[in-house]
Amino acid sequence: MSLGLAPAAPAEGEQHIHAPLSSTVREALFRVSTATITTQLMSRGYRNTYLEGLAFSNPSRQRMVGEAFTMRCIPAREDIDIPEIFQDYDHPQRTGVESVQPGQVLVVDSRGRKRAASLGHILATRLKVKGAEGIVTDGSFRDMAGFEELDLPTFSAGASPTTNLAQHHVVDVQVPIGCAEVPIYPGDIMVGDRDGVVCIPRHLAEEVARDALEQERLEEFILEQIEGGKPLRGTYPPNEQVRQAYRDKLSRSAE
Repeated sequence: MSLGLAPAAPAEGEQHIHAPLSSTVREALFRVSTATITTQLMSRGYRNTYLEGLAFSNPSRQRMVGEAFTMRCIPAREDIDIPEIFQDYDHPQRTGVESVQPGQVLVVDSRGRKRAASLGHILATRLKVKGAEGIVTDGSFRDMAGFEELDLPTFSAGASPTTNLAQHHVVDVQVPIGCAEVPIYPGDIMVGDRDGVVCIPRHLAEEVARDALEQERLEEFILEQIEGGKPLRGTYPPNEQVRQAYRDKLSRSAE
């Protein structure tokens, strides 16, 4: 079944222009867990897809699916990153925030540094209003009380009251970055839930969404068997008898 994404991976240096993420793929990825997604990615040889050490800010907004809009920071320098820069509407960080489009997730490479925040509540609110799907950083957030109530999925490595200028200088957007030691390319699919955040290479999104849905359907059936007293042997992983019972159940449901 086609879910509407081209299978080809982008070549090095290629412009990152993608067809919009189809509603079918988006809905499928909202339904499945990041745990299932990592299993699907590992089966395809991708082991480094989980952004370790990040936690959600608002417990009521844990689920996130969107296309990566990347932002890269380098260490701040004292003669450039001065308080007066806040008066510049064209500061690279603000320009980047204003460039994020609906359906995208801002992913900030803060080099894992948390002493100063990657961004604060006002910029996060602007992203929400613009229709962004979330924010991810391997750094920290400022004004965490606001993030805890913000109606937007946001994931970070912690909180800091210190402004980004003390430690971070935005130099690039929409370039390949490393966030929490995971390679993120513009247009990759970011998925978040209670377990954290994973990155799906864009060219794999359709097949991962499809196979993850099927994996979870089968695992729901297996869980029913375990809850009913079946032993692990033959049930998990399922032998052919259990798989046939699963197929029979699907057939009955379709009638």
